[in-house]
Amino acid sequence: GAVVAAVLTYLPLSREEALLALGGAALTLHALDVVRLRFGKVHALFFSAFRHLASPREARGSASSTWYALGMILALAIFTREAAVSGILVLAFADPVSSYCGRRWGRRPFLGASLEGTAVFALTAFVVLAFRHALPVAATAAVICALAERLSWPLDDNLTIPAVGAAVVTVAEFLL
Repeated sequence: GAVVAAVLTYLPLSREEALLALGGAALTLHALDVVRLRFGKVHALFFSAFRHLASPREARGSASSTWYALGMILALAIFTREAAVSGILVLAFADPVSSYCGRRWGRRPFLGASLEGTAVFALTAFVVLAFRHALPVAATAAVICALAERLSWPLDDNLTIPAVGAAVVTVAEFLL
């Protein structure tokens, strides 16, 4: 996510070129998912190579990276590049940090995860967004993204968070 955000920020790609590149990545990832799900040895290799990153839900469906590519496409197709990059960065940083902290220190249940993990998501998202937006915008977007991350089911949060982040930043900048 951070690499894609850097490319979108610093390379002179048009929106169409960026969407085409992300679309190619999404198609490649989907093809790899099809191969992985069809062939047991490839599937076993995937889970052994990515045992610390793969989630149990990927055992029967698309990998999180495929959903992430689709989420980036969705954010970039609908919102400005700047808003899309903000949503992409929220997922790139807040999701893994909150997942680690929630598993390590989470004690209080909250919407299918832990209150501690959700709070870390909001805090990390705020820090990321505060570098790009006014503090009220960053705070509003961080809280809403943290709640959206918990309420994404049955959709994968890697699909929803980039678009939700971009949407909230867009609306909050207009209203605040």
